[in-house]
Amino acid sequence: MRRLLKSIGVLAVLAAAGISQVAAHHSTSMFDMQQTEVVKGKVVQLRWVNPHVTLIVRGAHKSGEAPAEWLMEATSPGNLTRIGAWRRDAIKPGDEVEVLFHPLREGGKKHGLLRQLTLLVTGDVFAGNIHDRETAGLE
Repeated sequence: MRRLLKSIGVLAVLAAAGISQVAAHHSTSMFDMQQTEVVKGKVVQLRWVNPHVTLIVRGAHKSGEAPAEWLMEATSPGNLTRIGAWRRDAIKPGDEVEVLFHPLREGGKKHGLLRQLTLLVTGDVFAGNIHDRETAGLE
């Protein structure tokens, strides 16, 4: 019986350690959620993979600034699909877009948390956060 309890205890510790690693990975603490910025440009790549979809956009952040590649991180493919409009092929390389994002807290890096993407040719808007698409009274 002691051996069984010891084994269960070891498994519980290992599971708890694994959960803390997963929770830390999905944290948004590296992004400044109080700041919202915009970059306009052309899509270089949309990587539709777990645990986070990533988007690379080549564009300018400020007027007169030289275009650069920006890495935008989003939630998982499953969450984006639940938000609506998002699909693996919804955004293609060469599409002109405007991306609303939260920048990294560490300045100088071209990396952000995608908040909203607008496909400029159609005006289609893709939310990056499921809470932005919630409807009152639905759970």
